[in-house]
Amino acid sequence: MEIINNPEKRTWSSVLERPTQTVNDIEDIVIKVFNDVKINGDVAIKKYTSKFDKVDLESNLVTQEELQKASELVSPKLQKAIQSAKDNIKVFHAVQKTSRVEIETAKGVQCWQEKRPIQKVGLYIPGGTAPLFSTVLMLAIPANIAGCSEIVLCTPPNEKGEIAAEIMYAANLCGVTKIIKVGGIQAIAGLTFGTESIPQVYKIFGPGNQFVTVAKQLATKFGVAIDMPAGPSELLVVADESANPSFIASDLLSQAEHGTDSQVILVSTSKAILSAVSNEVATQLNVLPRKAIAERAIANSKLIYVENDDLALEMINEYGPEHFIICTKNEGFYVDGILNAGSVFIGDYTPESAGDYASGTNHTLPTNGFTKAYSGVNLDSFLKNMTFQKISKEGILNIGETIELMAEAEGLQAHKNAVSIRLKALKS
Repeated sequence: MEIINNPEKRTWSSVLERPTQTVNDIEDIVIKVFNDVKINGDVAIKKYTSKFDKVDLESNLVTQEELQKASELVSPKLQKAIQSAKDNIKVFHAVQKTSRVEIETAKGVQCWQEKRPIQKVGLYIPGGTAPLFSTVLMLAIPANIAGCSEIVLCTPPNEKGEIAAEIMYAANLCGVTKIIKVGGIQAIAGLTFGTESIPQVYKIFGPGNQFVTVAKQLATKFGVAIDMPAGPSELLVVADESANPSFIASDLLSQAEHGTDSQVILVSTSKAILSAVSNEVATQLNVLPRKAIAERAIANSKLIYVENDDLALEMINEYGPEHFIICTKNEGFYVDGILNAGSVFIGDYTPESAGDYASGTNHTLPTNGFTKAYSGVNLDSFLKNMTFQKISKEGILNIGETIELMAEAEGLQAHKNAVSIRLKALKS
């Protein structure tokens, strides 16, 4: 890993640059696939599944027989682990429910806000080298708590036309209504426009590679909402001389093994820790089954020395990491000062893996600096806030003149008339 000593502030943007392609590099292919799916539906889906996933499918819908077989393939021990994780995730998201908010803003003017579920949602679950069945839990559980009536899951098949038994098991356990064997750009396009086999949805959730991220952003141009831009995984750890180098190395590698375009960063006020962690990464890397993937991600990663905590915190907020681990004696300084992060992990015994699987928090988080403006997935992601108001005769008399004056000042006479005609009727 590259070690950088005391970078000047003017160089931070280049030091902290992410190893991702620009939208321009991949937007053309995304637009091409979108246009094809919009016009040709399942014919285009089948073509791109053959091209990208190397398999020709007669049907891309998962059957009840496949679901039954999946439950038999997942070991009882893993089933128990998935159920345990589900329980924690459900507890944490259920407590996020809020009740109706109601207030009389003026005498006779009653206003309130209530939440309603998004009816149709699409869940994208990456497959490929690491089928993320844990993401099924993170998305389907809050969707069910929110009351979404249609929950459509898309995930890419392997070259045998199969998807991971664990994904099917988790989807069935969490109430997904339809599972479709389709991945990549074509899955996002199918959920955006709808095809013969893929229902059109109102909002798309889930992480993916850079092509999926750009496809989700393109979907918004066609009236479909998305959870956030969630691309390649990233992790930043801040540590001082009190930290455990082996723990930190294991956390860095846990994210590096996600994919070759992942990025991990260690920021420290201790040069000794940087050196120790670098040695530990090399040692632990050698025994990883996904060594080749992690090795390429590590090449994109940085060990950064800064002189003090103030500089460290400023740099971290500038980067805005997806995952942020704090391993310092004065952890409160970073907990209180962090402004831009997807999810924060505090202390030596809080690995990022806990949030990925079973602590209860959601692991679907903004990346690429979008933590400066976006939240991670939560219960509210599957709900809409709707406002209501009811105005009595007394209420319109109380605020009527205010509305008339403001409407007239804006030159909107019909707006004024809508109030004036009522006031006149009341006074006659």
